[in-house]
Amino acid sequence: MVIKLFPGNKKQWLWAGLRLALLAILAGGAIIFSIRMPRTSFRGPLPPMDDQQRELSANLRRHVDYLATTIGPRNIWTPGSMLKTATYIQQNFDRTAYPVTLQEYSAYNQKSLNIQLEIKGAGNPEQIIIIGAHYDTVLNSPGANDNASGVAALLELARLLTTGGKPARTLRLVAFANEEPPFYYGKDMGSSRYAKRCREQQENIVAMLSLETMGMFSEQPGSQHYPFPLNFFYPDTGNFIAFAGNLGSRALVRKTIGAFRQNCAFPSEGVAAPELLTGIGWSDHWSFWQEGYPALMVTDTAFFRSDNYHTPSDTANQLDYDKLARVTAGLAATITELAVRRSF
Repeated sequence: MVIKLFPGNKKQWLWAGLRLALLAILAGGAIIFSIRMPRTSFRGPLPPMDDQQRELSANLRRHVDYLATTIGPRNIWTPGSMLKTATYIQQNFDRTAYPVTLQEYSAYNQKSLNIQLEIKGAGNPEQIIIIGAHYDTVLNSPGANDNASGVAALLELARLLTTGGKPARTLRLVAFANEEPPFYYGKDMGSSRYAKRCREQQENIVAMLSLETMGMFSEQPGSQHYPFPLNFFYPDTGNFIAFAGNLGSRALVRKTIGAFRQNCAFPSEGVAAPELLTGIGWSDHWSFWQEGYPALMVTDTAFFRSDNYHTPSDTANQLDYDKLARVTAGLAATITELAVRRSF
């Protein structure tokens, strides 16, 4: 009796093998396309803190403590807390002497506010870079990391970016209402309302950076997790800041992380992946994708790193303010460079 190890037509097996090989090559190419970033991430002991970073650390701690401890949960069910938060943000923006405007709208029969600080560009003012962070929290969470850390970084970036010379491109720093449920991925997200208005006014948004959960870091191996298959390509220690965008924003992700790595001695990882990948669109940058604008998220990837994410234990004492200060200083230098680049 003859046993056929490869039943069927040999030509069919050959073509099947070739198709599998082609698919493997395409999959490998897609992964490389998504994860390949310019320069290399910083490795090794962090350099000593300088005076600017120490000042930043103290200021960031003060902002987060006020938002997460003094005010506490901030959402549509606590309108008084939302108003206190918006007032605090506006007061800090007002100290810069640059124009501050409000976008007001109604959601769930409550007044919602987006707060914008604009630094008009001196060379190409029609080209706009937006740096944004949402200031609401999930129900029953003080939201120190999600997202008082992002708001604190936004406030300090406003201070840093308004103390130097004017940028070539216009910079807008925007605090968004209503990112969390029940608004998430809906028309009443603050960022959705804002991005839609930008499109209606035909504004030229060349970049949007969403600051989302930025204060949780760990030097413990195994502290970082990923959606499949990213776990095969990135470090398992959660000590880095991530720059994440969709495929349409790949050029922006590469330019941004390249500038960050040039200007900041801090671990960083980048990815430009399909929007279906878990976590890629989990912030206000998603709203700008819907309007056709390039956008990315700057994040510590809290969902894949921290047990405090969206819980009552997301408190101010859990954050690493020195590392958040290093990241914020690096972002200030990065945004300054993006604002003067000849091309995007």
